[in-house]
Amino acid sequence: MATATYKASRTATVTTHKFGSPLRKSQRVAGYVFIGPTFVLFLGFVLWPILYTAYLSLTSWGGFGTPRFVNFDNYSRMLSDPVARRAMIVTLVLTGVTTVLLTFLGLVTAVLVNAVWSKVGVLVRTILFIPGIVSFVVSAVLWRLIYDPNIGTLNRMLGAIGLDSLQHAWLADQKTVLPAIIVVTVWGGIGFNMLIYYAGLQSIDPNLYEAAAMDGANTVQQFRHITVPSLRVVTGLIVSLGLLNGFKAFDVIFVMTGGGPNHASEVLGTYLYSLAFGSTSGSIPQLGYASAFSVVTMVLCTLAVIAQLWLTRRADR
Repeated sequence: MATATYKASRTATVTTHKFGSPLRKSQRVAGYVFIGPTFVLFLGFVLWPILYTAYLSLTSWGGFGTPRFVNFDNYSRMLSDPVARRAMIVTLVLTGVTTVLLTFLGLVTAVLVNAVWSKVGVLVRTILFIPGIVSFVVSAVLWRLIYDPNIGTLNRMLGAIGLDSLQHAWLADQKTVLPAIIVVTVWGGIGFNMLIYYAGLQSIDPNLYEAAAMDGANTVQQFRHITVPSLRVVTGLIVSLGLLNGFKAFDVIFVMTGGGPNHASEVLGTYLYSLAFGSTSGSIPQLGYASAFSVVTMVLCTLAVIAQLWLTRRADR
């Protein structure tokens, strides 16, 4: 009788988790208590702003008074807005080029640091990573000075080596402004990607390379058939981060060019800012229209995360 009572009380106080681990009622309550503050902060500072922004994207609102509901007019307006189309194209080009370059250069640099420059690996890793820990705003100011047509280091160096014909107003020319910004973006991100790849290289079994060498595989073949496949998960993560950073690009471009000249470096982030804070259209804030750009940017970032999950799942097969 006592044994039956004990089993009944234990059944009442212990719940089996879906993964098979038993959780007492007190443990479950403690778990809810611990995640409660974080969940409240998530609702107040993440979920609610997202939902409110989505609502504002369906309205016409200048920041004062009551928002006027206009359905999907803001989104249809994007299709006929030449600046919006230009910002979308520049965003996609910037994102695609920087993602490819940072992924490729990060992998190649990590392999060189790990195999070729191993004796000075710490020094090289430190030098490459320094740009990544510098504020993007500070980096943008420094590179704006480097690109300056009058006192910039780049033009002075070109003149010093007799290449005066290549001196240029890099940030004032529509043909060179985007490549100049891509250089800054790659310079700032290559060190971080290199470290991620370098950490991934340490998990590859050296015996695989020894076996491949014994079978007659050269360095390039080992890189192609061992290194690259072994780093598929890492590559998926880096590609996802590259897409996210490209879609939400703002600070470097805003400081260096503000989206100019003539919107040649305008991205979704800078155009959104100019709309929301009234630096366009007669200094009248257009928070409803700007919110629509925020929603588009959020959708693009969500697609980047989905791509990362897909690449990771495919790499695990």
